[in-house]
Amino acid sequence: VQLVESGGGLVQPGESLKLSCTLSGFNFGEDTVGWFRQGPEKEREVFSCLDSRNGRRDYVDSVEGRFTISSESAKNTVYLQMNDLKPEDTAVYFCAADPFLCDVLRRGTQGFRPRDFGQGTQVTVSS
Repeated sequence: VQLVESGGGLVQPGESLKLSCTLSGFNFGEDTVGWFRQGPEKEREVFSCLDSRNGRRDYVDSVEGRFTISSESAKNTVYLQMNDLKPEDTAVYFCAADPFLCDVLRRGTQGFRPRDFGQGTQVTVSS
């Protein structure tokens, strides 16, 4: 699976951003897609996942209610709508595909390396 992220940038606290991830070779209905991020001097954190087999979505507590993952299979695209951004959300954001993404998220495992992921897009939240 090949993934390409876009939509990062510099925003002020409280503002919003929408990231996009275009996938090729991803089988909607058979695999799991999600997002992880890596902040300065921090481990990789899987914070959102979407199991395309059943439509289930999961988030870590720190982004629950602020971030929304969605997909548009006809466009082979996954989105991440991020609202009420905070300085601690500053990180490089990666789109990833791996059947264990949601398991990793629920266990709170840090530093997991997904099977496939993109080159990342920088999100900076600063006033």
